[in-house]
Amino acid sequence: MVRSAAELFAGRAYDGVSIDDLVTHLGLHRNSLYKTFGSKRGLYLAALRWSLEHDVAPLIDRVSRAAGPGEGLREALSPPGGGAGLDLLLLAAVERAPVDAEVAELVTRTLDALDAATGVPDGTGDPGDPGDPDGGPGALAVALTSAVLGLRIRARAGAPGADAGRACEALGRRLATR
Repeated sequence: MVRSAAELFAGRAYDGVSIDDLVTHLGLHRNSLYKTFGSKRGLYLAALRWSLEHDVAPLIDRVSRAAGPGEGLREALSPPGGGAGLDLLLLAAVERAPVDAEVAELVTRTLDALDAATGVPDGTGDPGDPGDPDGGPGALAVALTSAVLGLRIRARAGAPGADAGRACEALGRRLATR
């Protein structure tokens, strides 16, 4: 049931899903939903946690084992996890995290884990040091995570010419030559 809710929220976002949608999609009574989860938010949090644990965490593990940045990007965008898991993470980041501290904490922790999984060494200088080519500790890892999320947005939107595989290869080659 929680998995189905995660898929529904990943496809339509929190505000795009009504209690009636949840009752219909999950096949349970409204009272059962409230008794089990307390509220729509309670079910959303359970669904988000489920997705982060079962979709996104394995994806992060695959990224951490990748041979290089290009392979890591491809792993991050491939199923499982690279679809609905990233979609729910993205929607949580833009829709709920700004207004819900618990969601913000889950999103931040997950993005930090994805940054760490890239295996890209931190810059060697101070964060504001203009002499550091990578912009400071962690900047390149954050840039790679941002690339993953941006490519997922393009794929989800069906943007013409959004060939994530080619983009991953190009970025991987560029990083390998630095």
